[in-house]
Amino acid sequence: MNKWFKQIGIAVALVFSVITFAHASGEQPTTAQDSNVQIWTQLKDGVEGRTTSTSEFHAQPINTYDMRVFQLRSDLLAPALMAALFGMIIIFLLFIKINGISKLHGGFTGKMVYRWSKFDVSIHWLGAIPCLLLILTGLVLLAGRYFFQPYISEGMWSNLVYVAKEVHDYMAIPFMLGWALMVVLWAKNQMPKMYDLKWMMVVGGYINFGPFKGKHPDAGFANAGEKLWFWAFALFGLFISVSGMLLLFPNLFEPSRTLSLIALVIHSVSAIVICAFSIVHIFMATAMSEGGMDCMVSGYCDEQWAKQHHNLWYDEIKANGELKYKD
Repeated sequence: MNKWFKQIGIAVALVFSVITFAHASGEQPTTAQDSNVQIWTQLKDGVEGRTTSTSEFHAQPINTYDMRVFQLRSDLLAPALMAALFGMIIIFLLFIKINGISKLHGGFTGKMVYRWSKFDVSIHWLGAIPCLLLILTGLVLLAGRYFFQPYISEGMWSNLVYVAKEVHDYMAIPFMLGWALMVVLWAKNQMPKMYDLKWMMVVGGYINFGPFKGKHPDAGFANAGEKLWFWAFALFGLFISVSGMLLLFPNLFEPSRTLSLIALVIHSVSAIVICAFSIVHIFMATAMSEGGMDCMVSGYCDEQWAKQHHNLWYDEIKANGELKYKD
């Protein structure tokens, strides 16, 4: 019985608060719906009010951006992230089915050429593993309620969201550290060159039919595709890191509600771009390029792979006496 009286008391208090707010503005609401409309209109017009709330956000009322951001999230951002991940995977599987992979002409030589140091390999995986986990957990947090929740139990959904949120938060710092190290240490080998245009025109020599078949464009230490991925990762990695810090540590930066919503949109758009580029990067380094994965496992690549995919770099280190083989 006491429980019912308590609930009735809370309801009466809420109605009284609405009536008091409307009365203070000089208008008497005729219904609860009219009252809510008036309050919403006054908020949009910038009318100030007073509250007894002690919450850290008591001075930040709901604003006009909220609903637009929520609609943007459900109508565009969530489907776009799903398309960036699963759409790109499907496209590459179909492409490999039709085109095949890029084979090494003459096969493997067995001679492994030094390409990346152990430190570089460690930096790569420091950024890569958190990046993949952030993509998967971000997919749950951004799009899960629209694409996953309707098909699983409420308990399973709650556990999934909890785990995704925890993993997402803890993987943010390693990702940002890996991103920063890669940008600072690798940028010198990612500068655009004129021969990169020819690489793009023949799609890097990965097409196995028509006029593109058998083409092997010039490439330095990094080819044009790798450079495009690097600078997209550098730029949108910056956006996602800055916006992520605002969202991860609101008490430290104390962003306004509007700034938090803007950060959420920037974070989501950057995640979509990085997700799409990551799928391309993973397929090109593994399934599409025979022998390509060796570089980021051992730091060495087969000599034929170096000649075929990075001929200018191979010729340069050979001419300079810097060509090193694995013992």
